[in-house]
Amino acid sequence: MGVNSSVLEARDISCFGWEVRQNGVGDILAEKWVDSVVSVERHSERALVLKMVLGDCLLNVFTVYASHSGKPDEETKRFWNEVFHLVSSIHQNETVLFA
Repeated sequence: MGVNSSVLEARDISCFGWEVRQNGVGDILAEKWVDSVVSVERHSERALVLKMVLGDCLLNVFTVYASHSGKPDEETKRFWNEVFHLVSSIHQNETVLFA
C-alpha cells in the first residue's frame, strides 16, 4: 500500500538521519517539535539517537533496525552489543524511548 503524497504535503514534517545511502534508519518529526531537538547522532546504519527536551524531560529516541533472521550470529551479537552500549551511556535521569 502506497502513501498518499498529498497527505505528506499537507503536514509540516522534518526528517533526521537520512543521507543518500542504500540502508539505514531515520526519523520523521512534526515541525512543531523541531525546536525541541538537542542532537541527532547516527551511531551506525542500524542505530540513530535523537535527543530532545520535552518540558523538564530529556528524551532519547532510539531508532534501531535489528539484523534480519538468517544473518550471521556475529552480526546480530554486534548489533545488540551496540544497542546495550548506547543505552547504558544514557544518564539515569533521562528517558529512553525505542521507536
